[in-house]
Amino acid sequence: MAHSSLFTLQTSGDSRFDPVTYLRRWVWKMAVATLMLMAIGSATRVMNAGLACPDWPLCYGQLVPSQQMNLQVFLEWFHRLDASLIGLMAIGLVALAIRWRRSLAAWVPWTAGLVLFLVVFQGVLGGLTVTQLLRFDIVTAHLGTALLVFCTLLAMGMGLLPYRATGTAGKLSWFGGLAVVLVYGQSLLGGLVGSRWAAHQCFGLAELCGVVNAHLLGIVPASLAVILLAVWVWRTPALDGVLRSQANIAFGLLILQLILGYATFRLHLQVEPLTVCHQAIGAALLGTLVCFTVLSIRDAALSEENLKASADS
Repeated sequence: MAHSSLFTLQTSGDSRFDPVTYLRRWVWKMAVATLMLMAIGSATRVMNAGLACPDWPLCYGQLVPSQQMNLQVFLEWFHRLDASLIGLMAIGLVALAIRWRRSLAAWVPWTAGLVLFLVVFQGVLGGLTVTQLLRFDIVTAHLGTALLVFCTLLAMGMGLLPYRATGTAGKLSWFGGLAVVLVYGQSLLGGLVGSRWAAHQCFGLAELCGVVNAHLLGIVPASLAVILLAVWVWRTPALDGVLRSQANIAFGLLILQLILGYATFRLHLQVEPLTVCHQAIGAALLGTLVCFTVLSIRDAALSEENLKASADS
């Protein structure tokens, strides 16, 4: 089928090694490392460890600041270590995509290049976060770029995933995309609340209360989008089981996220593990929606191809 060549490997005669499988596993490992990076970054912020290493890119002028090591220094140092590993893996991803480009779909090397660009930009923002003393807009952009890296990796991984489309997704990809945009925006607002410590200080400061209220109001459209998406999926009995499972996971993550968000707000971000979990589950929800949207696009592509074939016949 014509659509399958957009996503799958044009395999050679040697079945012992599959570049697509190898590259896909590489991408999944990067996605997991990026999710861990965001969780560690959240822990670094809530533990007031963002400036525990006063210089950049080294920490106290050393690769491993053994004499200054404590919990705060360790969090910041390990955050940078994880980021460095992701940077090296991004370089490797581009190198492998270029090396195997004849066996890959044309979009793969370009997407790998986009990942590398975002990772480099993320590193620059990480340095500015330290040198600009945790300026709130830079911290928020730092989180936003990390989420873009995470989403791009997941989209790439789902594009490389073997998938037997059924052509029943219809317009679900559009609704999934809307949910992605709304949840991403809500994640940025949450990052802004955290970077400005708005939940602690909004009483008496109208601007910071506005940030908190925007985040609270943003819960409504983002939650409705996920709920309606799940209901739509439940009411589509012929839908592929993988898409159905992803929609169910997204719905479950939404419920968990709402519970964590309520507890975090009520406790004014005073329980650090709760705050870290809130951000991590939010990123997982966003990632699940990205996976659903990419697969539903692939499924819809088959439906359009079948309609075109019917019209031609």
